[in-house]
Amino acid sequence: MITVKRDSHNPLITPNPNNIWESLAAFNGCPIRDDNRYIIVYRALSKKTQYKDKEIELSTIGVATSQDGVIFTDRYQLIKPEYDWEKYGCEDPRISKIDDDFFIFYTALSDSPPGPNSIKVAVALSKDCKTIQEKHLVTPFNAKAMAFFPEKINGQYVALLTPNTDIPPSKIAVAKFNTREEIWSERYWNEWYKNINTYTLPLQRYAADQVEVGAPPIKTQYGWLLIYSYIKNYLSGNEKVFNIEVVLLDSNNPEKIIGRVHGSLLKPEEEYELKGIVANIAFPSGAFVENDNLYIYYGGADTVVCRASLSLKELFSQTQINSIFPPKLKKYINNPILSPKQEHAWEATGVLNPAAIYLDNTVHLLYRAISSDNTSTVGYAKSKDGITFEERHIEPIYVPRSSFEDKKRVNNNSGCEDPRITLIDDKIYMCYTAFDSIGPPRVALTYINVNDFLEKRYIWSEPVLISPPGVDDKDACILPEKINGKYMIFHRIESDIVVDLVDSLDFNGNRWLRSLEYIPLREDFWDNDKVGISAPPIKSEYGWLLLYHGISATDHVYRVGAMLLDLENPSYVLARSHYPILEPELPFEKDGNVNNVVFPCGAVVIDKKLFVYYGGADKYIGVATIGFHDLLAYLNDSREKKFLI
Repeated sequence: MITVKRDSHNPLITPNPNNIWESLAAFNGCPIRDDNRYIIVYRALSKKTQYKDKEIELSTIGVATSQDGVIFTDRYQLIKPEYDWEKYGCEDPRISKIDDDFFIFYTALSDSPPGPNSIKVAVALSKDCKTIQEKHLVTPFNAKAMAFFPEKINGQYVALLTPNTDIPPSKIAVAKFNTREEIWSERYWNEWYKNINTYTLPLQRYAADQVEVGAPPIKTQYGWLLIYSYIKNYLSGNEKVFNIEVVLLDSNNPEKIIGRVHGSLLKPEEEYELKGIVANIAFPSGAFVENDNLYIYYGGADTVVCRASLSLKELFSQTQINSIFPPKLKKYINNPILSPKQEHAWEATGVLNPAAIYLDNTVHLLYRAISSDNTSTVGYAKSKDGITFEERHIEPIYVPRSSFEDKKRVNNNSGCEDPRITLIDDKIYMCYTAFDSIGPPRVALTYINVNDFLEKRYIWSEPVLISPPGVDDKDACILPEKINGKYMIFHRIESDIVVDLVDSLDFNGNRWLRSLEYIPLREDFWDNDKVGISAPPIKSEYGWLLLYHGISATDHVYRVGAMLLDLENPSYVLARSHYPILEPELPFEKDGNVNNVVFPCGAVVIDKKLFVYYGGADKYIGVATIGFHDLLAYLNDSREKKFLI
């Protein structure tokens, strides 16, 4: 954790009831040092008043000065509405100085209440921060929070901005200009917007989160510091969490992220951050470096201006410069690949959570099917290319056969759930969750000879329970190789992945797994509430690749991450992805029998590409792919955490 100290004078700027234009709030201040003084521009908000044809709280931009960056005096109004494109307010300024001119970018509102089409970026130019020489509307599209780099880079003006702030998900993107006039050229921006993804910084970790430019970038010996707002749960419907985060951009190519601090620098905790016009907000709006200290100015609860500081040396010592972002699984454009069939009662409610095996140049998918009375069985489909499933059985290939998976309550969930399969010698072993609709779910084991499977003779061995009675146990698979002469079985008890070593797979119904090793949860991560294995581990030169699902305690969304396990002791985690590599984003993943779920149970490697088969919202099946060695290289690189200093 980096030590961040809030200033003892906080809040530094508060509303002034004697000035109508800033009587309700004064916040989101952006400072700049000039001629041995500090100038800060900030958003000022009036109390509700009759303005033009409406009664509104009007935002304008104020200025104050200081000798020490703490005590600000001489407050006056600098920018207020003049043109139609800013008719209903001027918000959230960022100030930079280039070529002896102050560039003040701000959010311009052309309507009230504002909508996406009426929220755009504008710029005001000043020589002295006392009078404005010219103003321009900058973006013809929805955007906020634009900030200049304080010097030209490779002869160009460079800026950061946040397009689509009100058409989420927002993006933080880089724009470069050869001339000043390009900054407010509609033609320039229309061309730029067509290729917006080319200029976007990959800062968003989860689909439900929002990002926004904070302070203008700060030049350091290692690169440009970008301090920005990271808003967790912005789109999820859960409580929003406004955090302040930081990344390091390349000195000569600011479109490239070269370092990142994992985790937040600051989040709302103090009363002036928790209570105000909009509660629970710490929003970064400006910063500067002095000696070894980084000073961050931020808005508290959309009401006041605050400041916090931290050691630059300590910040750089925790700025990670390798494995900054994991590669993401690429979802098949025509997902879902399998959907329920109403004409088949046994799979009418859902098809999901498929196991997979690659045999005879064919992907064989064994998926969980849910019937109209909520009984789970195992269906079958196959594909030559891993994407198009040309054959799908009209009957399940595995059904409940024992009392521990027979339905005890009418229409309740029961049966054989979430299979994982492993090939060992000439047998395919299948672990699955057995549930009788009453007792806690338990792990069951069966197997079939490979030849029988390929010839479609589904002669499965009698299933046997292998997890202890009275314990909620699920998500099990067998490692495809012995470890020190023993079989290794992964499963999940309560919220943790657990690992067992057994001498034999011939369970007799009276010998249970014992949970010898744990792969635990991680606090303050996306997988802090529950974890379970996805597909059985896949061996590589670097270690065993294990995909797993994790659930967040904050939003209860199912996401997928990756681990690299030690080859000789697979209970030992060598590396683990900071962020998920797959999460619910598409309608079939977000809306179904259980919303916001991606849940793989099978993965295969074909021509150096990893195919991951997953359930979407407990109703559909999708596939996503990634270069097998791309994912391994990321995890292997993560083993050695490299920091800037």
